[in-house]
Amino acid sequence: MRQVSQIVRDACGRRFTGAVLRVEQGGRAVWEEAFGAVDHTTGAHRVEVTTRFDLASLTKPFVAAAVLRAVAEGILDLDAPLVEIIPEWGSCHPERSERSERSRSATRQHAEITLRMLLAHTSGMQSGADYRVLLGDDVERFALEQELNAAPGERVIYSDLGFIALGVILARLYGCSLAALMARTCAALGTEATDFRPRAREVDSIPATEEDGWRGRVRGTVHDEKAHLMNGVAGHAGLFGTARDVALLAETFLGVVCGRAGSDLPARLAREAITEQGSDPILRRGLGWALKTTDENSCGVLMSHSTFGHTGFTGTSVWSDPARDVTVVLLTNAVYYGRNDLRDVRAAVCDAVVRELDSCARSA
Repeated sequence: MRQVSQIVRDACGRRFTGAVLRVEQGGRAVWEEAFGAVDHTTGAHRVEVTTRFDLASLTKPFVAAAVLRAVAEGILDLDAPLVEIIPEWGSCHPERSERSERSRSATRQHAEITLRMLLAHTSGMQSGADYRVLLGDDVERFALEQELNAAPGERVIYSDLGFIALGVILARLYGCSLAALMARTCAALGTEATDFRPRAREVDSIPATEEDGWRGRVRGTVHDEKAHLMNGVAGHAGLFGTARDVALLAETFLGVVCGRAGSDLPARLAREAITEQGSDPILRRGLGWALKTTDENSCGVLMSHSTFGHTGFTGTSVWSDPARDVTVVLLTNAVYYGRNDLRDVRAAVCDAVVRELDSCARSA
């Protein structure tokens, strides 16, 4: 994997200060390497393969795994309306009896939202909101009450608010905090170092994200502003974790389609999660996962059309190709150098991994 390593090494110090690359094939690591440091300052901790990164939106497939476990247990139904769990979506609140007919209509639309729609980003819920709109507000309530941007099931709208709603659903369903529930979910997955809100003693070893005019240097606390306002625990962002743990999550689904046992999810559900549930010309959607749609996606040109994965705004990504039984995890703190797209680096890494693995297979 020397060529792959060189791509990451060349980007380190320019596109991010530190990174961990992990490549798995057949459910086993074939390459893992750490690069750089947790920030650009002299004496900063070096990144190790066990370094925990702010996973950003890679939180979403972890939360989706918790939801799918509830479906497997018969506690949730993918296609049932959610008004029993979120009664706010079923009727107007008395204290809002003066709301407009437009708002009443929006509430009726919410009543049509199902779990499948939330997981596939087809609920019609808005994408997100500027944190300055949310200051002093209850972010969960904001997410649940915002009018829809489309009718449920109509089209894909990638939505942080939809996954915030999923976090609410899980917490209400199990009668505990989302943090406690995700700790149990991660334990069931076999992860070792993925959870919310790193402890104070860990902060210096966690890659910094950016210099924020609102919070100063963001390190060891979630970068996403909405999740920050939710005390670092949310359905759309907030988890910190290692490359090994992210690969293990992907293996929960990849292993099933590649004939390996061990997942606690029924094979039917695991397959459904990485099958198209929402059509979109840019990026199709499974249940919590993104699916390769074009060669412009950040999994590159060479991974197959059956590839599934996810990216995170801080500079994290995971892509798994069932056709080659390979997973590529790249964790970085790219936002440290600005809110720029890392698609080119991610794609170059994935393409180089495929070339090297294919070359090894031909020479074997």
